[in-house]
Amino acid sequence: QVQLVESGGGLVQPGGSLRLSCAASGSIFSINSMGWYRQTPGKQRELVATISPLGNPDYADLVKGRFTISRDNAENTVYLQMNSLKPEDTAVYYCNVRILTKLSSSWEDYWGQGTQVTVSS
Repeated sequence: QVQLVESGGGLVQPGGSLRLSCAASGSIFSINSMGWYRQTPGKQRELVATISPLGNPDYADLVKGRFTISRDNAENTVYLQMNSLKPEDTAVYYCNVRILTKLSSSWEDYWGQGTQVTVSS
């Protein structure tokens, strides 16, 4: 019905950069908020950044000034530009998109499959 496909994770040295992408496809009528979360083993999934339909971003304090979230509404895609990466940014990153499908009357949250980001020298 709806698929979210993430890409862009990998291994990077401290201080380096990565750009994550998440593309939504399928039976989509409308998209509301989009965002990124991350999770490390043994910990709860935590919010990294969100962006409203009009493009207003919000960031977790830990990534402010280093990460930038953006979206392309024509392509149903959300991006996360990560700069000045630190070892503590190592995690599996998940995109989250609030979607109204053509077959539903309510908004639902969909999750990407997750992409590993490893920051290490």
